[in-house]
Amino acid sequence: MTPDPSSSYSRYTRVGSHRDVDSFRGHLHELCPEVPVDNEILRAPGSPLAKSLEICGKIASNRWMIQPMEGWDGAEDGNPGELTLRRWRRFGISGAQLIWGGEAVAVEAEGRANPNQLVIAEHTLAGLEKLREVLLEAHHDRFGSTSEPIAGLQLTHSGRFARPGRDGACRPRIAFRHPLLDARVGVTDDSAILDDSEVEDLIESFIAGAVRARELGFDFVDIKHCHGYLLHEFLGAHTRPGPYGGSLENRTRILREIVSGVRREAPGLHVAVRVSIFDSIPFRQSGDGEEGVPERCPEGEPYRLGFGVDMANPAEQDLSEGHAFLALLEELDIRLVNLSGGSPYYNPHLQRPALYPPSDGYLPPEDPLRSVARHLHATRTLKQKFPGMVVAGSALSYLQEYLPHVAQGLVRDGWMDLVGIGRMALSYPDLPADTLERGELARKRICRTFSDCTTAPRGGLVSGCFPLDAAYGSLPEAETLRKLKKKPRE
Repeated sequence: MTPDPSSSYSRYTRVGSHRDVDSFRGHLHELCPEVPVDNEILRAPGSPLAKSLEICGKIASNRWMIQPMEGWDGAEDGNPGELTLRRWRRFGISGAQLIWGGEAVAVEAEGRANPNQLVIAEHTLAGLEKLREVLLEAHHDRFGSTSEPIAGLQLTHSGRFARPGRDGACRPRIAFRHPLLDARVGVTDDSAILDDSEVEDLIESFIAGAVRARELGFDFVDIKHCHGYLLHEFLGAHTRPGPYGGSLENRTRILREIVSGVRREAPGLHVAVRVSIFDSIPFRQSGDGEEGVPERCPEGEPYRLGFGVDMANPAEQDLSEGHAFLALLEELDIRLVNLSGGSPYYNPHLQRPALYPPSDGYLPPEDPLRSVARHLHATRTLKQKFPGMVVAGSALSYLQEYLPHVAQGLVRDGWMDLVGIGRMALSYPDLPADTLERGELARKRICRTFSDCTTAPRGGLVSGCFPLDAAYGSLPEAETLRKLKKKPRE
């Protein structure tokens, strides 16, 4: 399933084509010269990635972190399946000291992004508890009595991108009408907009989910505000009237009310937030060559449809509201924040830099290393302004075998405190352990960002690393995926 390197994908130099760190550094520094690149992978205890850090009242013995994901592999009732459990076991052997949610778990069944997404409810508590148990057991089996990983649960509602039914149909619930995104999910009138009373019910669902997560022993909950999902969309609800739209105070009211409820109903549970700290106008395929181009918006009018977007030039980011958002988190005594950007649904080159797009995507409009740099610069800017926060970085898998060389410098130089890996953990979960124990990587296990883990769920299949993980490559779905990838992108 490896893409043909002679195809149009080869417009940009592949990271894997560099045979040494000097060559990679030259490529990266042509685009963004400030990003540090170390000459070698340093082993513990000499690596910056082996430095301990206090998180949620515990001590993390290293700076590696597993990002939250959706596997499309739970049961229809919202319980984890065998592939879900396998993935969490692999998180346990990773060596990463922070498991950020591990999984995006819906607080309401109708808020699922797919019919096999996990749900936190009374009937799923035993299943979710099992996830945490297999994570810790795998870690103990691999690393003995060393400090166990700090584990959270990401709570979410998919909002505009909800597809909870077996039929796969969109059932969007939205914060406001969006002239560029409504058509993509079949919104034609105002009936999909949550009214204020429904928002109040949603707040209670998040609080109830947090209470249950505390009962299960999770160290924290992430109140998810990223990637175009519902709470992220509310951050951009400039045009919504009433108490949950308009001013930044109103657009963050949901978060403040959830946090207040969690502190009241689940005392001692830590709260974290993963947020798309910057965004852009949606992109689409160009008519020629399928490269991504920004959608058109009315000329001369500000783009009042997003968060972290330059309203005058909506293809570019604006961190001013992101700065205000982190100031609010600090005021709410939320110390743990995970910075991301964009959305996999409407500008995936920003959210998940890759040379090879998913089936519903487009060819990257810029060298994916430049997209990575957008994340890094935003993360450094905000970390410098909020030094007391524990800041996790994202979008690093595209660095491939040079990820540790860059990550070491990012932590040492104060760009971020924690290095998050998502897709890379699917193909190579024990990359963190290999870096710290051996100072080298297994090159054949490195994620090459072929985007099969995204293309598969777009076709209703489980999400995993089909090219590099034999457990997925041997599934019947692998042949379905091969056929799906041969279809032209729409």
